[in-house]
Amino acid sequence: QVQLVESGGGLVQPGGSLRLSCAASGFTFSDYPMSWYRQAPGKERDLVALISNTLAHPPDYVDSVKGRFTISRDNVKNTVYLQMNSLKPEDTAVYYCSVYRSRVRYWGPGTQVTVSS
Repeated sequence: QVQLVESGGGLVQPGGSLRLSCAASGFTFSDYPMSWYRQAPGKERDLVALISNTLAHPPDYVDSVKGRFTISRDNVKNTVYLQMNSLKPEDTAVYYCSVYRSRVRYWGPGTQVTVSS
């Protein structure tokens, strides 16, 4: 079965950096686009970044993180990453990685990112 497990969250000061990882299993990782979402308290879960499974399409980002966040993947390690730089308090949220496969969207349990001084 599909399993996604995020790690790397934590408490960081404004302007700091974190690198999130998501280890995937139970499907052919290299065949699927992967994405990161986030959900702040009292808000909906929103797409943050998306990376294709091919080189035909560049990664895509929500406007609020462009130039600060970078999504990448390692098809040998079956892992997708989210490098987050210049973090702001408004980036505070639970971050989830996700894959859409066979008409089902799968989620990991999430990792908390808190940006605060």
